[in-house]
Amino acid sequence: MRRLKFDLHCHSRFSADGVAKPEDMIARARQLGLSGFALTDHNTCAGVDYCLARGLLRADGEPVDNFLIIPGQEISTADGHLLALGVTLPAMRGIAPADAVRLIHARGGLAIPAHPFDRFRAGIRQSVLDALADLDGLEVFNAATAWKSCNAQARAYAAARGLPMTAGSDAHHPRAVGRACTILEPAQFNLPAVLTALQHPAGREERYLTGLDTVLKTWHLLLMKIRHRGKKA
Repeated sequence: MRRLKFDLHCHSRFSADGVAKPEDMIARARQLGLSGFALTDHNTCAGVDYCLARGLLRADGEPVDNFLIIPGQEISTADGHLLALGVTLPAMRGIAPADAVRLIHARGGLAIPAHPFDRFRAGIRQSVLDALADLDGLEVFNAATAWKSCNAQARAYAAARGLPMTAGSDAHHPRAVGRACTILEPAQFNLPAVLTALQHPAGREERYLTGLDTVLKTWHLLLMKIRHRGKKA
């Protein structure tokens, strides 16, 4: 059984705060030896549609040129951010977390809270997590988290509840893709098998974003705000 590496939290230019072209993200991931990544743009699956239209992702869940993009979304629920993996969804900003989980499951996807306990980045707080009985895992390592204690809290919480533990870069530009990843051992190399393997991850690679990664993200965000103001003017 092959051990495959997936970055389970990545943003493209289709996120309001992202700048990466999906093609550049794929190139970076391949360079690092990843087998794929989850495209989890904020409150949109436009990036997934883009990849489907250009043959970078297949609707049947099979890899393209030995690389698998997991369709997904990072939902800004009423109580924090939630990753939906393996599904395409409409924008659901402000939805109750429990309702989001039910909708994700109804479409055959997985619901995994992103950077929990990180209140500076809309992490879901513990009282809400406790009420979500049917989570499919927990992001216990987020490479962009400024406070390492948040990741430590997530690991402890996941261990206490017996939740599968995942890792992702939270990349917003190509350079950051693959800084953290989840190691899986799927029975086959396709989307259904990868989602099944996520129930029992084989391990994680955990590296925080570099100082340059953080500077680039901040710089791109500043440029985007300037351009947005210029268009409004």
